[in-house]
Amino acid sequence: MNQQDLYISLDIGSSSIKVLIGEMSDGQLHVIGVGNVKSNGVRKGAIVDIDATVQSIRKAIEQAERMTGYQINEVVLGVPANQTMLQLVKGVVAVNSENREITDDDLDRVVESAQVMSIPPERELVNIIPRQFIVDNLDEIKDPRGMIGIRLEMDATMITTSKTLLHNVLRCVERAGLSIREIYLQPLAAGFFALTEDEKNQGTAFVDLGGGSTTITVFEEGLLTHTGVIPVGGDHITKDISIVLKTPTEQAEQIKHQFGHAFYDDASDDELFEVPVVGTDSTDQYSQRFIAEIIGARLEELFELVIDELARLGVRDLPGGVVLTGGVAKLEGIAQLARQILQTRVRIYTPDYIGVREPSFTTAVGLIRYAYLEDDFYGKSTNAQPLEYSVVGSPAATPKKQEYAAPSESKGSVIGRAKKLFDKFFD
Repeated sequence: MNQQDLYISLDIGSSSIKVLIGEMSDGQLHVIGVGNVKSNGVRKGAIVDIDATVQSIRKAIEQAERMTGYQINEVVLGVPANQTMLQLVKGVVAVNSENREITDDDLDRVVESAQVMSIPPERELVNIIPRQFIVDNLDEIKDPRGMIGIRLEMDATMITTSKTLLHNVLRCVERAGLSIREIYLQPLAAGFFALTEDEKNQGTAFVDLGGGSTTITVFEEGLLTHTGVIPVGGDHITKDISIVLKTPTEQAEQIKHQFGHAFYDDASDDELFEVPVVGTDSTDQYSQRFIAEIIGARLEELFELVIDELARLGVRDLPGGVVLTGGVAKLEGIAQLARQILQTRVRIYTPDYIGVREPSFTTAVGLIRYAYLEDDFYGKSTNAQPLEYSVVGSPAATPKKQEYAAPSESKGSVIGRAKKLFDKFFD
């Protein structure tokens, strides 16, 4: 196994925390380790209890380690879209080399120059996404390296988030004994691979139906253009079932997964199942259609909120339709209900990899594939060493069962920014 092709992603969600160990070989992902535990300490995508979140991260890491025998020390981290802002920026540099050929160094410098603009003190840079490169007024260039020119420009989208939100995520990762290989916005990494090229170009809404919140991301002309978060998700459906059926929350969650159906017209009214009643030894009987009425009412409200959020973001048309993913997208009939409410084409995206064939793993898979894509674009150093992070209060390093090399910081500010964030927050 090529050590540099080993990636580990960490997806901190409201309902669960997922860790994937994946090997990238010739552009193909092979999942070799999975950790998936209930998330404690995260509400609506934001961390509300540091200690509980750290414990959940450690449990997920341990699960993945047991499957593979590798000790995880470094992860590709996804940050939620809460309080995210997108801003168009531009970088301009003069080509350095004597023969005027654009090199990796020029690419690094133009990415750096795009970040020069002032960022408010309460916000932190997450990602810079190149939209196009321009060489001596020749635009729409995807990769300028090897071209001849005097002036190199880059139009890009800068993604920033709340410094407090990011600080808390970093604190949890640091206290779990992990270092960071790279940081990406979750819906950016997930949507980039969940959507087809046509969907990304035509204009499509990528809707991640999570436990505590729903994230809406719009891609147009191949690029991320809008993002928003609705504080309603699958946990609200569980709570509705628990209240109406007068049953414990844990039982309601089980009923949702086992008997849940989102589209009332297609739900079964024949088979009945028993539900224990809180505070008594008795049980009540219900049909799938009865449960579908509860689930459908909440999802109708959620999809109406999606329409409102798209309007708020200024999205008027979605020629590519809507793609649903996330844990709630497993519910039977959800695509039919979404088509009825949203009045557009709707499909469900599920990762097609052994061990993670569930919509809830979309972000964890996307983080690995996006990190590999960036490594491939910016180039990997053959003599790269694992990055070291000077974090105050980090646990003592433990012997590694298997080491894997991190990419060098030749990716300009893209790789290596995680180190700077750690230094800034904890030094």
